[in-house]
Amino acid sequence: MPRQSKEPGARKYKPKGTMFFRVKKMKFSSAQSAIEKGSGEFSLRGWVYRKRQISGKIFIVLRDATEILQCVVEKEKVSTEAWREAERISMESSFTVSGKMREDKRAPNGFELDADKLEIVHLAENFPIAKDLSEEFIMDIRHLWLRSREMNSVLRVKASLLKILRDFLEKENFVEFQAPSFVSGSVEGGATLFEVPYFGKKVYLTQSGQFYNEALITSLERVYILQPSFRAEKSKTRRHVTEFLHLEAEAAWFGLDDIIKFEERMIEYAVQKLVEKNRKEIIALGRNPEDLEKITAPFKRFTYEEVLEKAKSKFRHLHWGSDFGEKEEREITKDFDKPIVVTHYPKSLKPFYHRQDPSNPEVVLCNDILAPEGYGEIIGSGERIFDEKELVERIREAKLDPKNYAWYIDLRKYGSVPHSGFGLGVERFLTWVCKLEHIKQTIPFPRTMNRYYP
Repeated sequence: MPRQSKEPGARKYKPKGTMFFRVKKMKFSSAQSAIEKGSGEFSLRGWVYRKRQISGKIFIVLRDATEILQCVVEKEKVSTEAWREAERISMESSFTVSGKMREDKRAPNGFELDADKLEIVHLAENFPIAKDLSEEFIMDIRHLWLRSREMNSVLRVKASLLKILRDFLEKENFVEFQAPSFVSGSVEGGATLFEVPYFGKKVYLTQSGQFYNEALITSLERVYILQPSFRAEKSKTRRHVTEFLHLEAEAAWFGLDDIIKFEERMIEYAVQKLVEKNRKEIIALGRNPEDLEKITAPFKRFTYEEVLEKAKSKFRHLHWGSDFGEKEEREITKDFDKPIVVTHYPKSLKPFYHRQDPSNPEVVLCNDILAPEGYGEIIGSGERIFDEKELVERIREAKLDPKNYAWYIDLRKYGSVPHSGFGLGVERFLTWVCKLEHIKQTIPFPRTMNRYYP
């Protein structure tokens, strides 16, 4: 094949059957910036969100990453070519359009663009998403559902949340690092481990990076990770997925009261900043921002025993040592408008690393933070055992082999320190803040017991 010239204007090689589109050199505005200015001439580019035709007018609602804007193509005011393009353009086709902005309160967002030019960039086939489709079908075409205004709003709030949490932790002198995803043993219980082959051996996908956080505190004192965790939980509740974003932090010299107050301040900070930055998206998702503005620390505190007594009036099967599942936590929190803190769970309900309460060894120095309105647990945390002997005893009580935790036990041999930490489920937090029905709505491609496609 002859060598292609690099000179400006040189003819480029075009394989047979390939269609090229070259966007014209022009300045494009976003739909949001055009709406904010409200008048003037603009060129926009995006996708067809909706389309309808009435007599000699075609109304095309343009969707881009920022907003939606109605464009009006009037047959008598545009070229024959532009009118034909408007007639044949289909849902989700990408296109460019130019024209003048004007105010019209009947239009979405109160403004319209009177188009004088329109060009199709790519003509889409018949879009498969319509009203009254099953959830399973929507999940099968998740890659297309991501274009919805709902997902646009959720993902914007989620991106803000991740930055806000990192900003808060940085201000509190926490240092971020990355923990491994392949691990040799369990943190949260062997029944929820995903086993994977590893060069002829067996390892597991991480359930938590907590142990690695604990290793780092003797160097950096305050550390955190923000990365996926994997749980093979056979649960089909509205708050369970098999892969989720996990914010885990650990702090040397923190006791139970210290970590609770820290979590309260973090939640207040995150919620208030989200209202400030993403008010529009929060409203679009059906949440009243004024509900969130009430989320201020401190939160009401209850012991496990106090909550158990309340829950037993509704769930008679509960007894001392019963865990609170999704149904129980929904009932416990449905009448609260702020998160609550539940402390001092029985040691039988918590992993071996939680420190026993010196005044009552049957409970541990731990807490869960439950979101209000029935959303339930968003944070699990507490003090960690920092004495080697106590840790080994608890590992054996849990019927685990201390040999499998040799490096973790080493942390107690060589310069141990009192410390506490927490794990926050990012998507659970987001589900509550955005007032969503299911955690799946917060994840572009959620993974559940029965869902690993697309």
